[in-house]
Amino acid sequence: MANTRSSGMHIRVNPEIKAKAEPILAAIGLSFSDVFNLTLNQICLKRRLPFELSDIQLTENGYTAEMEAKLLAASEAAHMAVAEGTAKPYQNAAEMFAEWDREDAEADG
Repeated sequence: MANTRSSGMHIRVNPEIKAKAEPILAAIGLSFSDVFNLTLNQICLKRRLPFELSDIQLTENGYTAEMEAKLLAASEAAHMAVAEGTAKPYQNAAEMFAEWDREDAEADG
């Protein structure tokens, strides 16, 4: 018979946030597993997230201010490369990705 007491799960966490949260959780005697289980239990009980997301401010385009700034900077850099004639034209996405793969392989060794 299968063990129904627990189930393993692997999650990816921002290392900076994890480092900030660890001492706080340790001070109140909780592990990451405890917090995750408490959160999932609250989701099941309330049938919604147990916290508000309204504090997250999104731009009119639906991005965080930081993400939108990065996208705009990348877009501006691409426009500059085209204007300066340093942008490399590709016939299609497959050609572009193949070149990127070659460049990665050359950089790795």
